[in-house]
Amino acid sequence: MRAEVLGELASEVLAVERPHPVRVAIDGCSAAGKTTLADELADVLRGRTSREVIRAGIDYFKRAPELRTAYPIDSPESYYLDMWDYDAVRNQLLLPLGPDGDRRYVVGVRETSARSALDSPVQTAAPDAILLADGAFLQRPELDAHWDLRIYLHVSFDTVLHRGTARDQAWMDSPAAAEHRYLTRYIPGERMYVDQIHPATRAQLVVNNEDPAAPRLTRRA
Repeated sequence: MRAEVLGELASEVLAVERPHPVRVAIDGCSAAGKTTLADELADVLRGRTSREVIRAGIDYFKRAPELRTAYPIDSPESYYLDMWDYDAVRNQLLLPLGPDGDRRYVVGVRETSARSALDSPVQTAAPDAILLADGAFLQRPELDAHWDLRIYLHVSFDTVLHRGTARDQAWMDSPAAAEHRYLTRYIPGERMYVDQIHPATRAQLVVNNEDPAAPRLTRRA
């Protein structure tokens, strides 16, 4: 079932025709499975086309913690509104690959912790390249106009809490600390995004990823 859905997604991506690299957003809440699906989709695409496939994670475009001053650092608002450097995503990744872009891009500006700058080389994309970029909040107004295809991974907030706690306890003090972070920061921030942007209704493709072994392509717009 997963291989079938990945094949369908690959066909949808390959059907998008642009006079510049095709920019695909793989959007969704925490622990929805965005990075895994993007990596697997990249492998499928590379097996089906000779076109260059570029992988980028928006977690490598976070703002330095000391620059997040608009809201308390542990608040949902800080997470949703102040964590990512959307200017860098737009100016160094999406615009260069879009209409009239020079195709010279970078795949990140800071380590995922955002505490140190990332020495990411400037690369030049092929004219018919495919960008697969995964991350949260990709349909925010700062970025939305620059995607050529939007894929949204849907999971419930109960699943976000369960998967996220299990994943993040490895780098936090305890499972309880990870759960607290999700309940007080990540999930409330992601609820803001879902309530304000309605990403599942705006994406061209929606994948229900509650069961990663059997995802379902639930909507084509």
